[in-house]
Amino acid sequence: MATSNPSVFLLTVNGQIEGANFPEYDNLYCKYCFVYGHDWAPTSGLEEGITQITCKGNQSSHKLIWNFPLETTFKSTNPSGWPQLVVSVYGPDVFGNDVVRGYGATYIPFTPGQHTRTIPMFVPEPTWRLQKFTSWLLGRRPEYTDPKVVAQGEGREVTRVRSQGFVTVSFHILTKDMKKLGYDTGPLSPSNMQSYSATSSWSTEEQPYNM
Repeated sequence: MATSNPSVFLLTVNGQIEGANFPEYDNLYCKYCFVYGHDWAPTSGLEEGITQITCKGNQSSHKLIWNFPLETTFKSTNPSGWPQLVVSVYGPDVFGNDVVRGYGATYIPFTPGQHTRTIPMFVPEPTWRLQKFTSWLLGRRPEYTDPKVVAQGEGREVTRVRSQGFVTVSFHILTKDMKKLGYDTGPLSPSNMQSYSATSSWSTEEQPYNM
């Protein structure tokens, strides 16, 4: 029986935007999108979305909880331009205007299995104090026209920013046919692969860890 020679590999991303830690703010929501290279294309799932508005609970940590699901699959011919997740957090200011509270980005994990990422967030800052006062008074904080610029880096060296808050994201990663195309994302221990069927269309060498 002839073996198939795949021309692309698949990357499946499942997980959730778990929550955030912004000590100074409440009633926040999060927008997300994926940024990827020219050789990549989504095959299923959502490339962008927006969470519900959440407020801090009575627990001592005062964390914001979203637990918003992520689910998408990409195909590509090479790892160049590996996808990144870009998150933007928004909330009301003292006048009730929606303003950005933080931008951040992280690469999708390269190895199959369960992963958790804590993304440091930042916001653009006005250059002059008068600009800062005017933006606060009018409810128009500096923000990026396209949040995807956070993942690209070009032109950001001239942007003044301030660190502010964190967002926690969990990932469950599956890959298919990467080794057949010559890409090795790391071996798994034999004990973690025993529960996966040898007949699965997903390569057992690329299956996620048992948790």
